[in-house]
Amino acid sequence: MNTRVFAAAGLAIVTAAGLAGCANSGGGGGASGDGNVTVTYTNFISNGGNEKNLDKIVAAFEKANKGIKVKVTTLPYDDYGTALQTDLAAGTVSDVFDIEYANYASYQANGVLAPLEVSDPSVYSDSLLTAYQTDGTQYALPSSFSDVVLYYNADLFDAAGVEHPSADWKWADEKAAAQKLTDQAKGQWGDHQPVSFYEYYKVLAQNGGSFLNKDGTKVAFNTPEGIEAAHWLVDKSGTVMPTIEQGQGTADFDTNLFKDGKLAMLHSGIWIFSALADVPFKWDIAVEPGNTDQASAVFSNAVGVSAGSKHVAEATKWAEFLTASDTTVNTRLDAGWELPPIADQDKLSTYLDKGAPANRQAVFDSLKGIALPPVVANGQSEMQDIMTEELVEAQAGRKTVEDALSSAEQRINAAIAG
Repeated sequence: MNTRVFAAAGLAIVTAAGLAGCANSGGGGGASGDGNVTVTYTNFISNGGNEKNLDKIVAAFEKANKGIKVKVTTLPYDDYGTALQTDLAAGTVSDVFDIEYANYASYQANGVLAPLEVSDPSVYSDSLLTAYQTDGTQYALPSSFSDVVLYYNADLFDAAGVEHPSADWKWADEKAAAQKLTDQAKGQWGDHQPVSFYEYYKVLAQNGGSFLNKDGTKVAFNTPEGIEAAHWLVDKSGTVMPTIEQGQGTADFDTNLFKDGKLAMLHSGIWIFSALADVPFKWDIAVEPGNTDQASAVFSNAVGVSAGSKHVAEATKWAEFLTASDTTVNTRLDAGWELPPIADQDKLSTYLDKGAPANRQAVFDSLKGIALPPVVANGQSEMQDIMTEELVEAQAGRKTVEDALSSAEQRINAAIAG
């Protein structure tokens, strides 16, 4: 699975004036000489190995929709943001284009996205579909998703006589198991959870808190719930989880520790399934435990239709086919090309039977309570970096959790105020 699309770091956004101009410019696909409508589509999701899979979906769509052709432009993810910004500013953006959830609010607010009349909303997972709605109106369609689950080494649990994680576990259950399964003398650790922005907003939701206030203009995490959530992450370091000095926080450290059989539980995304294919022990997954609430981190890509498109109806047909058709679902599942955002569990049944982990159902059960990344109009990357920096300061013992959150509150509020 391609993990780069789940960074949610945000693409560069053009100015509001430029976006408004784009929305009125009428950019997008035209009609071909034989009378067919040509819908243009620019994407990054197929780059790096799934170009032929996208071709298969296009061919099936054109066969089912005589008179509509799809012209595809595929760009590397690293180049996509700059190219999209240029096209938006120039009014030459494609009829349909890929977006990430972190960018949705800015695009919608600045008039880039056409409102969509979805033929059958029920085909989509409700939590993913509503993520791309504003005031009840659909402005984009989810095209794929991935989420974070709790991995566990079943052999370590069994050897210690500890009950396996279940969907009704709470933080207290996870902590108790992690303590029993930690043996620092043997280099064995009970738990690993990154100390970062991406974990913090999630555990905050699991504790009944909110990262931002209702209108998204200020942070709201410096509360008893937020302090407890930060302690949940930070206090694992050196007790049930390695310290920074022992390598925690470095690239792939947690995955490699789990693969080496030295880690009982791991909070990570479903994109590492393939990395664990050949480990010499039994492992499985469960829905991540919460404290007051169940909330799983979900990362999503979507497609939007340009507000300036001359072919909104045809572009919407293509967007629906691309995101939820049987051809797309089967192609994605067969190729292991991220997961389709559909609601029909029967259509997803082949995914459940693809081998380890046995409890793949937890991937879909996690969608019952989701925590989407907090998004602000200004200072998105600064917000993410500041939160991680301050949490790491607390983890390293250079600040108390309380001081770290107070500092983060001041710094982030200044960043998002512009």
